[in-house]
Formats: sequence, C-alpha cells, structure tokens
Amino acid sequence: QVQLVESGGGLVQPGGSLRLSCAASGSISSIMAWYRQAPGKQRELVASITGGSGTNYADSVKGRFTISRDNAKNTVYLQMNSLKPEDTAVYYCYKHSSSGGYWGQGTQVTVSS
Repeated sequence: QVQLVESGGGLVQPGGSLRLSCAASGSISSIMAWYRQAPGKQRELVASITGGSGTNYADSVKGRFTISRDNAKNTVYLQMNSLKPEDTAVYYCYKHSSSGGYWGQGTQVTVSS
C-alpha cells in the first residue's frame, strides 16, 4: 500500500512563499502531481511531473509555482511563490498508478493578511 504524506502548509501573507513536500512510502518514478480543493469548489490539478521530469502547470499558477522531485528521497515538492488569496485551499499529493492512483491526506494552505 502506497502512503503519501504532505507537509509544509500553513498561513502566509499575500506575496509570500511556501514549499510543500510529499513523502512517498515507495518509488515516485511514475507521474506525480499536486491538486488543490478550495471550499465549495472541485478539486483541480495544480501541477504534475513525469518520471522524466517533464512538468505541466495550471494556467493560474504558471510562473509562480514549481514542481520538482527527489527520487533518492521519494519526495515531490511544490514551491509556491507570489501567493495570492485565491491560492487558499487544501493541497493534495497524487501518485499515478495503473490501478487507480493514490492520494495523500492533504495540507491546508491559507493566504491571508
């Protein structure tokens, strides 16, 4: 059973930065991604990274967020800069699998002054 544990969320002022981490219990060689869900909204893809480190970003975060991976540590990161109030959400780590994929428990990010 794959386990994903997110950390790094918190309260930050607009314009600030946070780095989220997702530690996996096994290999992260497959596609990994960060999703987020704001209150009353559907869960949406924020960023994804392939095994070859190809990346994809939602238009709303391009130029501000960076996804990366450290295969030796089985950890995926999401560096978030220039945060805005609309980035407030629970952020979830996702690991792709041919059998359906795995989700972490989520970490809260709140952007507020």
